[in-house]
Amino acid sequence: MQVSVEATSGLERRLTTGVPAEKLESAVAARLQDASKNLRLDGFRPGKVPMAEIKRRFGKAVRAEVLDELMRDSFIKAVQEENIEPAGMPTFEPTVNEKGKDLEFVATFEVYPEVSLAAFDAIEVDKPEADITDADVDKMIESLREQRSTWEDSDAAATEGDRVNIDFAGTLDGEAFDGGTAQGQNLVLGSGQMIPGFEDGIAGMKAGEAKTIDVTFPEDYQAENLKGKAAQFAITVNKVERRKLPEVNDEFMALFGVKDGGVDAFRAEVRKNMERELKNAVKGKVKEQVMSGLVKLHEFDVPKALVNGEVQRMRQQMMQQFGGGQQFDASMLPAELFSEQAERSVRLGLVVRQILEQHELKADADRVRAQVEEIASQYEQPEEVINWVYGNKQQLQQIEGAVLEEQVVELVLGSAKVSSKKVGYEEAVRPAQQGQED
Repeated sequence: MQVSVEATSGLERRLTTGVPAEKLESAVAARLQDASKNLRLDGFRPGKVPMAEIKRRFGKAVRAEVLDELMRDSFIKAVQEENIEPAGMPTFEPTVNEKGKDLEFVATFEVYPEVSLAAFDAIEVDKPEADITDADVDKMIESLREQRSTWEDSDAAATEGDRVNIDFAGTLDGEAFDGGTAQGQNLVLGSGQMIPGFEDGIAGMKAGEAKTIDVTFPEDYQAENLKGKAAQFAITVNKVERRKLPEVNDEFMALFGVKDGGVDAFRAEVRKNMERELKNAVKGKVKEQVMSGLVKLHEFDVPKALVNGEVQRMRQQMMQQFGGGQQFDASMLPAELFSEQAERSVRLGLVVRQILEQHELKADADRVRAQVEEIASQYEQPEEVINWVYGNKQQLQQIEGAVLEEQVVELVLGSAKVSSKKVGYEEAVRPAQQGQED
């Protein structure tokens, strides 16, 4: 059948083609014939239902099913012949659909945009550089001790860092309000978990003591009826607990896989892990700046179908992160929550795709192997992990994708304006604030 393609607006295209009548009718007849072989209807023996009865009952539904399949197949063949790459699935609209006549239909779809790569020397990258000092190692070990600390009852007055178990009841102008009451709640003083002034009011109290404090809700508080309001909280401290840190002994060091070599070996292991974290953090910050730079450099129309698909993927991801069960439909989450980030992601993906094609980049096998081995080195049986990755196509593709991204970043950095910035270890590994790199 003849194929015509019309550009409507932007990336949208309308493809008009068709299917010969005899092909459609023979496909419908064949589908009905197959169905008749095992069809069971009351009053008829299996396989003996008259074709006229089958057509009467199922002819319309079977025709619609075959129609969809033929339109899809014809569309795929047509775009291949016309050398068109659709971005997402089309919508089909039959324009002639009468028995005995050739089927004609219109497929409306989007195509991928033409991406012309800009010069990468307009991209600016600040690369953090940091050394790991003995003081950084000391602080990390203290953090590890805190993570495995226990709590002991204390008769002393509560101070910052102590954990208190409290009952409280809040009031506004003497009236209780929703969410203002709790019993048996644990709170670490200094954690910032409560509104300003609340934790300060508990400091100095001992187990068994009670008092009422005055606080004011912040102007940007999430509950509209509480923003900027002055409130009172009657607080009873049930228990005060002090943090007890474990000693850095053989038992503690064994928790981190260090069974020989004493404190020196333990510090060396901690430093090695910190070096790996530092390397990954720097790599991640540089990559984010490169990718943000690529997005800013390239302006073009983005296929709505790809953006909608990315929105749906992000919806599902959020549902999984927050434990949404089957009773929640991901489509209930407003698309506006994700649309901006989804468009950015699609735009970046199209730019990276063009870089890969234009520079003929393929995942470097040696780098893939090195990355697999680095991941495996963190497990007790590295060889088993390596064999598992290379035997798992999906896992291997993920690592190959990560390596390809690294190669793209390195390509861009070869032309970008890169400056180094000396910072401390903690600043180097601290995640960038949202939007900081944009």
